[in-house]
Amino acid sequence: MYVESFIQHLQNEKNYSSHTVESYTNDLMQFKDFVSGGKPIDPHDIDAVWVRRWLVCLMDEGYSPLSVNRKLSALKSYFKYLCRNKYIETSPLRLIKGPKAGKPLPNFVKDKDMKELLSDSEYSDTFEGKRDKAILDILYTTGIRRAELAGLRDIDIDFGLHTIKVTGKRNKQRIIPFAATLETTLRAYKDKRDSEIKEQQTDAFFIRSNGRPLSTSVIYDIVHRRLSAIPNIKKRSPHVLRHTFATSMLNNGADLNAVKELLGHASLSSTEVYTHTSFEELKNIYQQAHPRA
Repeated sequence: MYVESFIQHLQNEKNYSSHTVESYTNDLMQFKDFVSGGKPIDPHDIDAVWVRRWLVCLMDEGYSPLSVNRKLSALKSYFKYLCRNKYIETSPLRLIKGPKAGKPLPNFVKDKDMKELLSDSEYSDTFEGKRDKAILDILYTTGIRRAELAGLRDIDIDFGLHTIKVTGKRNKQRIIPFAATLETTLRAYKDKRDSEIKEQQTDAFFIRSNGRPLSTSVIYDIVHRRLSAIPNIKKRSPHVLRHTFATSMLNNGADLNAVKELLGHASLSSTEVYTHTSFEELKNIYQQAHPRA
C-alpha cells in the first residue's frame, strides 16, 4: 500500500514530529487491517464504501467524532500523497466527510451554589477578603472576561448610574449595567482599599496589597481557589463565571441579543452555545415537574 514511502515522506519532507508520524502510522495500519485482515492490498481496491464502513465501525467501537476525524485526516493525507505521486488517479476520500463533532456545553455554577459562594461568611473582613468577593461578584454579575476585569480603572465604574465601562477585545468598549447588590460589594472593597493601601501605584480598580495592579494570573488563582469550595464542577476558572452569567441570564428569560451585547460577542453564534445549556435546564425542569415525564 506504499505506507512506508508515505511515512518517510512525512519524516523527511514534511518534518512531522515523531508523535505525529506514529499516530499516522497507527491509523493507516488500523485501516489496512480493517480492509484486508492483515493481508497485502492494492490501493486501487480501496473505494469510498470501504472508507465509510471503517468510519461506522470506529463510531460503533466508541471512538469520539474528534478521534474519528483525526484518523480520517491521516487517511486523506495518505491518499493525497498517492495521487500526487501517480500511484492512483483519484482519491476515494474526495467526497467523504467525517462525523460532526458536537460543541461541548459550557461549564457553569448553579445559582444556589453562587449564592452560597458570595455570602459574607465565606470572606474575611480583610483587604484580600473584600477584594476576592468583589472579584467573584463582578465576574458573575456582569460576565466580563478576566483581562477586562484586570483592565478596569476607578473611572470606569459609575456608582451613580450603576454602569461599568469595559474595554474588550480589539479595544472595543461596551457599557454594562449592574445592580445595587454589586454596588454594595464594590464599595466595601473600595473603602477597604483606600483606607488600608496608602501607596497605590496604579489607577486600576483591583490591586494587590502592595499597591500594584492585579495580573490576570493572580485573578485566575483567586477565582480557582474560591471555586474549589464548590464540589462537582469540572473547571474552576474566571471563564466559568462568564458562562454562569450568560446561562443564568438566559434561564431567567433574557433576550439572546441582549446577552450577546453584554458579553461583547462579535456574532450571535458565539452566544447561542448558551441556549443549549438553557435547554438542558428546561429538560431537567420538565423531567421533575411533568407527571408523564
